[in-house]
Amino acid sequence: MFLAYYEYSFRLCLFTEYDTVIVRFGGEIGIKSEWTRRQYERLLKTNIYNVLKYHNIAYEKIQRKRGRIYIKTKNAQTISQVLTKVFGISSVSPAIRTTSNLDSIHKTALQMVGDTISKGSSFAVRCRRVGEHPYTSMEICKTLGNQILTVFKKRNLHVNLNNPQYTLSVEVREDEAYIFTEALQGAGGFPAGSQPKAVCLLSGGIDSPVASWLAMKRGCTIVPLYLDNAPLTDEAATEKALATAKTLFEWAIGYPTKVYIIPHGKNLQTFMEKAPRKLTCLLCKRMMYRIAERITDLEKAEGIVTGEAIGEQASQTLTNLRVLNEAAKDYPIHRPLLGFDKTETETIARKIGTFEISIRKAQGCTAAPNKPATQARLSIIKEAEKELEIEGMVNEALKGLKVVTL
Repeated sequence: MFLAYYEYSFRLCLFTEYDTVIVRFGGEIGIKSEWTRRQYERLLKTNIYNVLKYHNIAYEKIQRKRGRIYIKTKNAQTISQVLTKVFGISSVSPAIRTTSNLDSIHKTALQMVGDTISKGSSFAVRCRRVGEHPYTSMEICKTLGNQILTVFKKRNLHVNLNNPQYTLSVEVREDEAYIFTEALQGAGGFPAGSQPKAVCLLSGGIDSPVASWLAMKRGCTIVPLYLDNAPLTDEAATEKALATAKTLFEWAIGYPTKVYIIPHGKNLQTFMEKAPRKLTCLLCKRMMYRIAERITDLEKAEGIVTGEAIGEQASQTLTNLRVLNEAAKDYPIHRPLLGFDKTETETIARKIGTFEISIRKAQGCTAAPNKPATQARLSIIKEAEKELEIEGMVNEALKGLKVVTL
C-alpha cells in the first residue's frame, strides 16, 4: 500500500517545487576564529540581501545558521543562479524543506526522484546531519536507496556510489531536513567588504580585469582607475575599460560602482618628446602609479592592484618591476597575476565574463616603442625624470579627472 501510494502520487506530480535555497560558505570562512566567522557570515547575509533586492527577486526569509544560510522562497532556482556570483559562497542548492521525521524525509525525497531521475540512470544517496536524531546518516542512505530501487523498479535504476549520474542529497539540521539534487558552484573567497578598498589600474585588456576580480575574491571592494591615452588611442579603448568595470561590479552588487578616468595622453606625448624612446613604457607606468596613489589617498584605500605578470610584456620583467615599484612611495603595488601565464589568465577572464569585452577591436597605444627597455636601471630612469616636471604632470592630469558611475 505504501509503495502504491507513492507510484500514484508521482504520476500526478509534474515538477519539483523548490522552496528553499541552501547557501554554503567558502571553505576559508569555516576555519576562521569564532568572532571573525560570525562577522563574515553576517556580512555575507547582508550582501545576499542586497543582491536579491537589486534583482527584485521575492523571498520570505533569510536565515543564518552556523555554517549555512537558508533562504525561504518560491524562486529557489532563480536565486541559486544569481548567488553563484556572490563572493564568500562556495555552493548553493535549490531544495525542498521538510521535517526531520524519517517518513517525511522519505516521502519528500521519493517525490523529488520521481520528478527528476531518468530511466536507466545510476544514482547515489548522500546524507549530512547536524543535531541529535533517532537514525544515522548511513541509515537514511540505505533505506532511501532501497525505496528508490523498489518504487521506481520500472525505470531500471542502479546504484553507483563512485560516479553516479544522479545524486540525491539529504541535509538534516535539528528539526528540519532539506532535499536537493544539485550544488551550483559559487564564487568562493571572502565576502565583498570584508577587506578594505583597493584602487585597480584598469585598462580594458584581458589582464587587469582578472587581477581586479582576484582582489575582489579576497574580500576587497575595488575603485577602478582608467588612464585615458587619447589621442594615442581611440574611444573604443575607453568603452572597453568601462564595460569590463561594469561586468566586475556585477560581482559586488550593493557597493559603489564609480570609475575614475584621468587623461594620460599628454603625459605620454611628453615622454616621447623629452626622454629616450626605449623608456616610454616604464615612464608611463611609473606615472600611472603616482596618479593611482593620489586616488588611493582620495578614496582612503589600502593599496593599488595591477594586471602585471612576470615577463608578460617587455616592461614587466622582474628587473623592470622593481624599477616600477620605486615610483610608489606610500602604497603597496599588488599583482595577483604575477605568476600566471596568459592561458591561465584567459581562463579566468572567460569565467568572469570579461574576455569577450577585452578582445573587442580598439586602437592599441601608439606610444609603445619598437625596442623597449627590458632590463632598465633605476638610475637611468631617474636621470630621465629629472628632465621632466613629474609633479606638475601629475597635478595637471588630476585636473582632468572625471568620475563615471555605472
